Amino acid sequence: MNKTIWVTILEQDEAKGRALFEAIHRYGLGVNGHFWVDDLEKMQWAGAFSEISKPETAVWLIRGQLASFQDETKRYGLSMLAAMVQAMKGHGFPVMVLCDGGELDPATLPTPLKGVAPVKDDASLMAKLVAKANTPVPKVEPEYHLDIHPLPGLGQWFEVGPAKGHAWAGAIFGVQGGADAAEVDAHGVGPRGTVPEKAVLEYPMKGVKFSLGEAQFDAWAVKNALDDATSYYVRVKGNPRAVAFGSFPEGDEAEMFVVGLK
Repeated sequence: MNKTIWVTILEQDEAKGRALFEAIHRYGLGVNGHFWVDDLEKMQWAGAFSEISKPETAVWLIRGQLASFQDETKRYGLSMLAAMVQAMKGHGFPVMVLCDGGELDPATLPTPLKGVAPVKDDASLMAKLVAKANTPVPKVEPEYHLDIHPLPGLGQWFEVGPAKGHAWAGAIFGVQGGADAAEVDAHGVGPRGTVPEKAVLEYPMKGVKFSLGEAQFDAWAVKNALDDATSYYVRVKGNPRAVAFGSFPEGDEAEMFVVGLK
């Protein structure tokens, strides 16, 4: 199986794309890719998932100007796509970023992108791509399960649940409020991997509010017990700056996971 690099270019620059594709080909790797389409309403960020998730795709390379990596709509779309890829291919799957016109610090990126590997457009780039494509993907065990389901006509669904070998006594999921104007408007519980058509919910709750640091979250919750084969599914309208979720809190103690998306 020929290893393939999937290339995302954040600006419509055909000359840059052609040069990068030709260079990758010369080093014996397959290459495919796209120009980023910045349309959150139509969930265009999901368009590349079917290609990146293929077994032969060994590296996802994102190239763009520093301003594009700082743009919140692009950051949101890339975060959602990265979360889907990580759920399918593991959190150790290599994502490399090539930033033109400035230095990009991965620590400033949203949560799903913090593990990216910055590379430069120099003589070492192709050697690094070849090495990464031929290195086994390291196994990274996350503290939680997170997946995204973009369903045309049915909205964007977040799937959350406990990590492998763990269980939750119910679940809570909140979106960061404020100017982003995002909200939860539907939820369900079902087997991991597929948004359920119907669900029996135990003590469903809406309009739960909580704070984590200076961030305010509006949440829905259920008390269905979840194991690592069961998930809590939440539909979100809008594009939240961050989401927070975890096992339904008992008393004053609560372990919440916060995932920044912008």
